[in-house]
Amino acid sequence: MNDTLKIYDIEYAKRLFMGTARYATQQQLEAAIDAASPALLTASVRRQLPAQNAAGAKQDFWQMLESKSAVILPNTAGCYSAHEAIETACMARELFGTNLIKLEVLGDSVNLQPDIFGLVEAAETLVKMGFHVYPYCTEDLVACRRLIDVGCKVLMPWGAPIGTGQGLRNTSGLRELRQRIQEVPLIVDAGLGVPSHACQVMEWGFDAVLVNTAISRATNPARMALAFDAAVSAGRAAWRSGPMAVRDLAVASTLEENKAALAGAVPAPAGVGA
Repeated sequence: MNDTLKIYDIEYAKRLFMGTARYATQQQLEAAIDAASPALLTASVRRQLPAQNAAGAKQDFWQMLESKSAVILPNTAGCYSAHEAIETACMARELFGTNLIKLEVLGDSVNLQPDIFGLVEAAETLVKMGFHVYPYCTEDLVACRRLIDVGCKVLMPWGAPIGTGQGLRNTSGLRELRQRIQEVPLIVDAGLGVPSHACQVMEWGFDAVLVNTAISRATNPARMALAFDAAVSAGRAAWRSGPMAVRDLAVASTLEENKAALAGAVPAPAGVGA
């Protein structure tokens, strides 16, 4: 059965998305990409501008990304106002010839929490300008509704602050968000530390995960990328299979009639019942 993920007008055959920052070397980044074959790669416009050399060729970094089969999603990382994020998005569209943008508008320099007010403002403007906005947000239900109201067709709530590896700090909030918002894909972005975190949110019915630091800062990024890929696939398969309901009381896995038949088939020890 086809299980592609469609966001705006793009179909993604896989549900692992990867960031490209904080790798020790470009070789490690490329090895991780090749190991996991993510469907999408994000790249910061402000921090990794594709400057051209005298011959007009792009830097090796961008050439490498463009050689992969993944969709490239520019982002507005490092922006602290709607105005700044909008300018960065416009720069990305000019540089890459794409309307795709991962929208980040930060409100706190310590935990890098999204500024929901600035995020909604920027998203509304960019949607009107023809952008396909992937907003990095929190699990706040009302804020997510506002983003949908202004035209966002996907949401990217965090699991925990960027780069912390803490996993899922608000499990009840994330699960409620998934239950209450069914009309757009939800991608858990930021804070995932190990593959089991990714597997868990996929088991809850989230549509994809975006992982960066947990892979880039691993001792062996390529192996960690492969582990995350397997975890995402396992979690998705579990969700599609229909997990059993959680019960408060134990339920015997062996039926009573089967237990009786089994007991009757076993001879009683010598001397018993004499």
